[in-house]
Amino acid sequence: MESDTTFRRIKPFGTQNYVAQDTDGSRDRGVDNGYNGDPKRKPEVSLYLLREGLAASLVSVFILVLWGLVHLSLQQLVIGKPSGDFNAVRARQHLEKITSVGQRPVGSHENEVLTVGYLLEQIENIRVETAAGPHKVTVDVQRPTGTFSIDFLGGFTSFYDRVTNIAVRLEPKAGSQHFMLANCHFDTVANSPGASDDAVSCAVMLEVLHSLANQSTPLLHGVVFLFNGAEENILQASHGFITQHPWAKQVRAFINLEAAGVGGKEVVFQTGPENPWLVQAYVQAAKHPFASVVGQEVFQSGIIPSDTDFRIYRDFGNIPGIDLAFIENGFIYHTKYDTADRILTDSIQRAGDNILAVLKYLVNSEKLADSSEYRHGNMVFYDLLGVFVVAYPARVGTILNYMVATATFLYLAKKASMPGNGGGRYVRELACATGVAVLSWVVTLLSVLILALLVTLLGSSMFWYNHFYASICLYGAAATGKMVLIHTLAKNLYYGGVRLVELGDLYFDVSLLLWCCSLVWLTQQGLCSAYVPMLMVAFPLATRLLLAREFKNRGASLKYSVLYLLGLGLPYVHFMFLIWVVFEIFTPIMGRSGTEIPPEVVMATLVTLATIFLSSFFLHFIYLARSTKWILAGLASVFVVTFLMMSCGFLFPYSASPESPRPKRVFLQHTTRTFHNLQGQVESRDSGLWINSFDYTGIQHITPHIPDINDSIRTSCREDRPFCGYPWFLPLKFLSKKNWYLPAPEVSPSSPVEFSLLSREETSWGTVKMTFSVKGPSHMSLYLMPHRGAGLSTWSFGDGTPQFDLSGEYFVFYSRGLDAPSWIFWFEIQPPRDPDPSGPEGMISVAISTHYFFGQDSRTAQLEEVLRRFPSWAFPSSWVSTYDMYRY
Repeated sequence: MESDTTFRRIKPFGTQNYVAQDTDGSRDRGVDNGYNGDPKRKPEVSLYLLREGLAASLVSVFILVLWGLVHLSLQQLVIGKPSGDFNAVRARQHLEKITSVGQRPVGSHENEVLTVGYLLEQIENIRVETAAGPHKVTVDVQRPTGTFSIDFLGGFTSFYDRVTNIAVRLEPKAGSQHFMLANCHFDTVANSPGASDDAVSCAVMLEVLHSLANQSTPLLHGVVFLFNGAEENILQASHGFITQHPWAKQVRAFINLEAAGVGGKEVVFQTGPENPWLVQAYVQAAKHPFASVVGQEVFQSGIIPSDTDFRIYRDFGNIPGIDLAFIENGFIYHTKYDTADRILTDSIQRAGDNILAVLKYLVNSEKLADSSEYRHGNMVFYDLLGVFVVAYPARVGTILNYMVATATFLYLAKKASMPGNGGGRYVRELACATGVAVLSWVVTLLSVLILALLVTLLGSSMFWYNHFYASICLYGAAATGKMVLIHTLAKNLYYGGVRLVELGDLYFDVSLLLWCCSLVWLTQQGLCSAYVPMLMVAFPLATRLLLAREFKNRGASLKYSVLYLLGLGLPYVHFMFLIWVVFEIFTPIMGRSGTEIPPEVVMATLVTLATIFLSSFFLHFIYLARSTKWILAGLASVFVVTFLMMSCGFLFPYSASPESPRPKRVFLQHTTRTFHNLQGQVESRDSGLWINSFDYTGIQHITPHIPDINDSIRTSCREDRPFCGYPWFLPLKFLSKKNWYLPAPEVSPSSPVEFSLLSREETSWGTVKMTFSVKGPSHMSLYLMPHRGAGLSTWSFGDGTPQFDLSGEYFVFYSRGLDAPSWIFWFEIQPPRDPDPSGPEGMISVAISTHYFFGQDSRTAQLEEVLRRFPSWAFPSSWVSTYDMYRY
């Protein structure tokens, strides 16, 4: 440890010629560290400073090597040879067969008949094949009807009628009282074959069922394999199973298989709640572990606009589980490109090996019989490059975090108490340096955000969507250059007479202090993700202590610099993996996050924060380097070249490349809208193509290809009509406020909606009860908008209490399987005491929209003609809809 860290100003403040000139080309020679020949004082020791090129090379190589390790670990899908228990080739055959029928929306023949038929056929084959073994296989096709409310997408209520579940019960022939649940879904969104979401999971589950059923040794407990047919309708089928199926009462825990991308590694991103034994089971059993508690806490924070059946089993079934999902290549998630050929066989093998091993472990565990006994606290868990998983109870993590924080504060306190630091001198200098560091962060972030706004104003938003590393070259170079510049100015102007080795030492302490403060704060918040700053404190601190003598005697020698970087290797490689996860998830999300969230601000913020965090322990080198002018010049060159390429249009955001498509998502509905007055007469009627762009660029790139779609047909929201008077499939109007309406002929579906008011009665408690009947396609949306002064008091949905008032409106999502009866619902409304003369007539506006996702009603000649004109890099998801509004 340093013997004396007091700053020694050895030349007048503001003098800048303190760096010894390297005129003889000597390598890493000792310099005077700021001494300019002042006869009044001489430096105590001659120490090394880093040459600029060497410093830049060391840091660059360090970052590139670690980034390469991260990518190498991601490409290494299967470690070692498969055991042969799981047959990925057979699973791929299931995948290709399921996807060969095409898109599978709920209610379609492809979903309810063809896919169900194939799954039942394969399950029956397994049952017959294993009939002589120690297990029995029971199959039940469930078609539940139910309703619930959910706070997803701002909140709405869901109603489903006769959706399909295929439940398969595998147990010893003697029977079992305790079961694991394995869940996948075979339905898809409209216009997507859904290979990754989620046919591959169902294919894996079929093969896992085959393997377990063929075991010669009977399982201790049983497994329920649920192939659910209505997940894309916002988790309906899983709700039907867990709340209505008699087998659900015996389920003690579950594994849910999902996707937010296509292929790659499946990551454990949610567990629990509060059942650490499940994480321990995954850690001990998984053959190719890949897990992160950071992902769990980010996902459960709600900032990712997605959800899975995990929440249904957790919230409605009160059972713990493990949530796994593919996350790579989310650009083609929910598009026509989600095909079976894009999923590597090694990805299938990997997922199958893991799920089979974990299920085997759990169904032979005594803990499954009474899982509630083991419900205590959360777990900290994370893998290191997919080689192994570190997992320990959160309470142990809290103790460990505070131990590391205490060691850090003791280290800083010892420095502050050394001779020469009396009167709080070191503390003042540390506080001042911390202020400089934080100021550099704030100024850097603001500068890069201004740059992002400029990019947006230039009309070049989302250039990084198809050129990710261009964002690093633009925003990363700008952020790095700004921080280097600020600290160079501080070194030259403020610290002009201070020995550079002492400055380097001080700014290491600054980085340590800031990470330690974040460690303490996250731990106090009870977040398991606090392990990240714990690693970023513990390893650098240990490295610094081990290299203290080398640094004291020789300064920033090559040996010291290399060993210092090696000491940062483990926390930095893990941190860079987390950065990869963030960008792998959020970059594609910007392509489907609507027109209201400026993606440049999001991407610039993410790149800048990543740069700030990664650079924290490299501030040390800025002050130990002799100069930074060439580093600044290089960063400026990268920035300028990238900015010119971006502003000149060379970085187009979308791509139709077969190998790596980056499609622009556009939603088109050919719709007919009908508005009725209080007397039931048609007030107005129109038809057109309603167009929504689900990214920030709107239609600016579409208009040159289809001139008809331009801002002259931009729509405005009619506040007196439910959901602006347009047929929203989900309550997404807050995400996509910019949409377009191109006039077109009326639609004439062969099965038009039948909507009628069955009864209207006044109750003795002063409300009006209204009962309705609706007969229509498999997907409909109901909008209720009480007028000013009126209010819904109860209804037939959910738990009976109207929930999720979306700015005065209620959204009810309806779907059905085959042969469902008419939809009957009712609500009670409290009439307004003083009707608003400026508002609409009556008490409430009721609107019903229909969505024809499949069959002959899903297409019209006008829709097909417009679809043909879209460029190849666009993915226009389209269907036919109607919108009918009534006032009562």
